[in-house]
Formats: sequence, structure tokens, C-alpha cells
Amino acid sequence: MALQCGIVGLPNVGKSTLFNCLSTAKATAANFPFCTIEPNIGVITVPDERLFALEEIVKPERVLPTTIEIVDIAGLVKGASKGEGLGNQFLGNIRNTDAILHVLRCFDDNNVIHVDGSINPIRDKEIIDTELQIKDLESIDSKLSKLARAADTASKKIVEILKIYKTHLEAGQNARTAPVEEIDKEAVKDLQLLTAKPVMYVCNVDEQSVINGNDYTRKVVEAVKNENAEILIICAKIESEITELEDREDQVMFLEELGLKESGVGRLIKSAYKLLNYATYFTAGKKEVRAWTITKGMKAPQAAGVIHTDFEKGFIRAEVIHYNDFIHYKSEAACRENGKLNVEGKEYTVEDGDVMHFRFNV
Repeated sequence: MALQCGIVGLPNVGKSTLFNCLSTAKATAANFPFCTIEPNIGVITVPDERLFALEEIVKPERVLPTTIEIVDIAGLVKGASKGEGLGNQFLGNIRNTDAILHVLRCFDDNNVIHVDGSINPIRDKEIIDTELQIKDLESIDSKLSKLARAADTASKKIVEILKIYKTHLEAGQNARTAPVEEIDKEAVKDLQLLTAKPVMYVCNVDEQSVINGNDYTRKVVEAVKNENAEILIICAKIESEITELEDREDQVMFLEELGLKESGVGRLIKSAYKLLNYATYFTAGKKEVRAWTITKGMKAPQAAGVIHTDFEKGFIRAEVIHYNDFIHYKSEAACRENGKLNVEGKEYTVEDGDVMHFRFNV
């Protein structure tokens, strides 16, 4: 499953700079490929050092990392829900994404003018929240109108759920914090409520604040503490400078000089996986070593189905080697000899990092 995140933010907050950094992330993912599907969609590889370790041992013909799609959602300004700034078109693009990366300007720079004349990330957040909430209310009202005459039990239940969301949104709250049970959320999943999507607030700071943050970021942390959201502090200017360094060793040295262990882009992608409760398992053979994205808690047949639906339909068993065991014993054969290759059935819950081989019959 290709993870798709939409980047939103007011003008001049660093959104486009960050998107451009992500779009050239091939430099931070070694020699993995990068391509552009459309002008506003970048497809980048997910940095995972475990792939390099498996490649060293297996020496396959090719290595295929998992990917993430980043969609640059332009045109979000005050009034976007009413069509301002091409708002309707781009709000539609957000609807198709799995998660939202909300970029907030948390730096002072007199040379970069803010659209509202002053730096206030909380105000900026609320502007975009309001636009998305208005759009969600439109979707809910439309659905309620369709169900107005419905008399069946299922429809009545959906109406109850929608009214809870409606009250919550009208109070200026995002749908993701509405008091709705998980099972009830599934009943209205088809609406793809924008403010129900997982969100990561990306605080774009100056170089001096990239490690410990600043007063702006601390206000953001306080403002979103009840939202169950991820927060990432990043300096888009530094990320831009990193992308100009083609050699991986130069990038590492540059980061070390700044007191950073990893690029902001790398941290952002990993945080996006955490945000969506995703995990990775691997297949490792002479033809290819490949990373596959699954949802945490997924059973072996469903994980097999990520490769091909036939694998899930005809699932017989999975041969599983935990990543650390594979690295320690250096081969599948050695793992088998040392009792580290486990044969698992349909109830096995796949663990992050598992190296797997599926047996199936269709």
C-alpha cells in the first residue's frame, strides 16, 4: 500500500520548500529511484537502513523499498471552502490522502512576508482547521439530507453518528476528536471527513531552533495536546541545503555539524508511518529484497495479500524469520538450522521487520 500524505499550509510558511525537499529525497535514500507522477505529486522511497543490511547478506539483483506519495495541496487560504484560491479543487485532493501534513511557520524573517502580516502559528492552524471543518459540515449535511426519510435501523444509526460529528464540528473542533466509537467511525468512513484524517503538525523553524524548538513550537505543542496528533520540528532551509549535497557522506557530515542524527525529511517519513500505524515486513531472495507496508496488527494472510490477492486467497502458511535473527545468522539456511525459521499459520500477527516467505495454493 502506497502511503499518501497531503501537505497543507498557508502561503509563505515553507510548505513548497518542504515539498521540493521531499521531491528530491533520492539523495537521502541512497540510490533508490524518484519520479513525479504529476506536477504536484512526488513519489519518494521510505528510508530504512534494514534494507541495506539485508542487501549486504542476500546480494539480490535488485532492492525495492516501499514508497510514500507526497501531494502538494496548494491554494489553501481563508475562504478555501468557498472556492477562494482554487480551494475546492485542492480540498478535493486532500480527500484522497491518508494523512495530512500541516506546515506551520514558526520562525521570524522580515524578508519573508506572512499573508496575515504577523507570525502566529496557532492562528494559522485555526484558519485551515476552519476551512476543513466547513467542508466536513457540508458533507455531513448532504448525507443527512439523503437519510432524512430513511426508516431502517442502520440508517437511523448513521444519522445519530453524523449528528455527533456535526455538533462537534460546529463547536470548532476537528472530527478526529469527536466522541465516536471506533466501530461507529467505520459506518461513515465513505464520507472521508477531512478533519478525521490523522494529522502531523510540521513546525518549520529557523536553524537555531531545529533541535530544541522555540516559543512558537511550544505554543503549538500546547494547542494540539488533546488532538492525538504528531508534531515534528523541522527547518526547511536546512533540508533544502541537504538536498544540494549529492554525496551521502557529505550529508551525514553536514547533519553532524548541526548536531542532528537524521534529516528532517527522513524523520518526517518515519513519523508519517507511525501516524498511520504502519509497519514493514520484508521478502528476501536472490531476485530481490523488498519492503512491504502493512498496518500494525495485520495477520499473515492479509500481509500476504499486500503482495497479491491470490496469496491471501490461497494462503497455506508463512515461513518467518525475525529480522535480528536473519542479520545474526547471515542466511535463511543458517536460521533454519538454528531453529530461527518459524512456520506460522493464519492467526500469526506479523511483526515489524519480519522476513517472510509465503506458501499458497490457488
